[in-house]
Amino acid sequence: MTSSEITIKEFKEFNLEGGYLIDGFPSVGFSSAIATESMINTSQFELGGIIDSKIFPPISVIKEGKPNYPSRIFINENLKVGIFSSYLNLDQSLHRQVSESMLEWSKKHKIKLIVSSIAVKSEKENSQMMGVGSTDSAREKIKEAGLKVLDHGTIPGIPGVLLNEGSIKDQDVIVIIFNTTGEGPDFKSSAELCLAMSKLIPGASCDIPSLQKEAQKAEAVIKETQEESTHLKDSMYR
Repeated sequence: MTSSEITIKEFKEFNLEGGYLIDGFPSVGFSSAIATESMINTSQFELGGIIDSKIFPPISVIKEGKPNYPSRIFINENLKVGIFSSYLNLDQSLHRQVSESMLEWSKKHKIKLIVSSIAVKSEKENSQMMGVGSTDSAREKIKEAGLKVLDHGTIPGIPGVLLNEGSIKDQDVIVIIFNTTGEGPDFKSSAELCLAMSKLIPGASCDIPSLQKEAQKAEAVIKETQEESTHLKDSMYR
């Protein structure tokens, strides 16, 4: 499956009809990537495929001695949840193509709800987490999860494209807006985001003690991947 220059390769067959897709591409800081990594490790997800492109930075992420694509798809068929997990902080020129790939993949697998997130830099303690929905039913789900619905604001990047396209294609999309210092590892925002996602997705869970222990390790891998990507961008995006 391709969308422009984005290729999705699936390694196995799976049934996610009526289920969920989580967008785990990083935004500001590392919280979204760490939160999805925690959910993958806690809720027994399996590798289901990879997301690749000739215009992605050519990087292999080594974990426990094994090479990994930096952008992968994890599946939990029992929960009917797919996660697009990535260590890449993509150039904004790729955001629309990645978003379109997610929407095409969601349509193919008859996904009911796409959950994305966006970080807002803030030093304030106990700032309220909010949500934005692409449809009336998505906005109702935000209220049911105990989150405040954002009335006015701007959502950039992949989450913004998912919201816009979801609104005209009648695809439920929820973007969780969370606060972060913008520096990793931000244990608090990662934990809060993971818990908010689990409220929207029945059965999904987060091991908070494990998240705090693993956050530094995950942050180091993500940071190294992003630094290597930055070195390559000068030649790739001229």
